[in-house]
Amino acid sequence: MTQTYALLLRGINVSGHRKVPMPELRSVLEGLGHQDVRTYLQSGNAVFTTGAGADRGALTGAIEQAIEDHFGFRVDCLVRDADYLASVAEDCPFPAAELEGKQLHALYLSGPADPERFAAIDREAFAPEDFALGDRVVYLYVPEGLGRSKLADALTRAKTVQGLVVTARNWNTVVKLVEMTRGD
Repeated sequence: MTQTYALLLRGINVSGHRKVPMPELRSVLEGLGHQDVRTYLQSGNAVFTTGAGADRGALTGAIEQAIEDHFGFRVDCLVRDADYLASVAEDCPFPAAELEGKQLHALYLSGPADPERFAAIDREAFAPEDFALGDRVVYLYVPEGLGRSKLADALTRAKTVQGLVVTARNWNTVVKLVEMTRGD
């Protein structure tokens, strides 16, 4: 029996730095024994299957080490299963179907989205931008897109997310990863 996972890499292929070509990433994952390895876009999204019951922490650690060994630099990774990704999409408090993909993002976290971490953020000061907390995710509504968002900066400040790995995906990518992990 196998389990399908999505791999989310943080901070690669940005402005020509920390280059991780997707064909090489697929080879690294296959070299670890994972099957049905597919990538999506150049921003560090991969889907693969592996033995059911794999320990996600050990799986993540092995992938991070293999990437560092192959590319020569460390890349923080998050590994999420199909059910989790589907629940993130289903539990979105914003009207995702009515928005453009660039207006809605999921900031995936390596740990809980503890409300205390985000309590100091004055939501009204950033309106009409807004956010909501979910299961190891922050939903971010940015009508003008992520690149111009002041709220995104506040949510990802080192002081706010200290000790967490955070990586953002726009809603089009969120939906596509759900489809890919479900075999659609």
